[in-house]
Amino acid sequence: MNFVHFATDIAHVSGFSALGLFIGLLLVFGIGRYIGVRWLLATESEHTSAGLLDGAIFGLLGLLIAFTFSGAISRFDDRKEMVITEANAIGTAYLRLDLLAVEMQPALRALFRQYLDARLEIYQKLPDLKATEVALVRANALQGEIWSAAVKACEVTSSVPTTNLLLTALNEMFDIATQRTTVALEMHPPTIIYVMLFSLALISAGLAGYTTAGIAKHSLTHMVVFAAIIAITVYVILDIEYPRLGLIRVDSVDRVLVDLRKSME
Repeated sequence: MNFVHFATDIAHVSGFSALGLFIGLLLVFGIGRYIGVRWLLATESEHTSAGLLDGAIFGLLGLLIAFTFSGAISRFDDRKEMVITEANAIGTAYLRLDLLAVEMQPALRALFRQYLDARLEIYQKLPDLKATEVALVRANALQGEIWSAAVKACEVTSSVPTTNLLLTALNEMFDIATQRTTVALEMHPPTIIYVMLFSLALISAGLAGYTTAGIAKHSLTHMVVFAAIIAITVYVILDIEYPRLGLIRVDSVDRVLVDLRKSME
């Protein structure tokens, strides 16, 4: 479960990262202004060429933020869709238990209820890693029990259509569970993207400070607002990337799984 540890660690530090970025932007802005005051050559041609270069860097920062934010939103929607897909897969497999002999159904239905409880706990217990790991191990063990019990039940019925329908539904149920637990939690941009984002933000702040060196009085408010907007935007991107552990969450979508569990009573 290294991927869960990694995701949780990133999510926990996202707030501190945003705060650190905010402070860093202010510091770099001040350093850029200090350097500009000492070494800025106030010629119009240099101002013009510097302005073009600054605009290109600021544009690159804006483009990187836009793509990172757009990707985070897309993955956020995908995670919500996976919850609904899993609920449908479990519900379909549960309904197909009706195809089995009556005496074989109660044990399997009880296993399904336990399995769904474990699947819900995996995400509801976050960020408690120990509880999450226990629930994941339990859910994986229940998958094996459900499969073994289903195979035995299909052997008793001796019906090929029943076997195909039920085992196919179970395969889909287990596949989406694996997809949610592993792929979804690991579906994030490479770390280098965030390194570039932070680096470009700091470089842009330095250039902004350098540019204002030619102004006798600069607005402290504008400097703080600039740093705050960039820091808050980065924080929101990180929060959306890890929606189980921050302020922005997909817990509300779990209602479909909770409702499914209630229907199994």
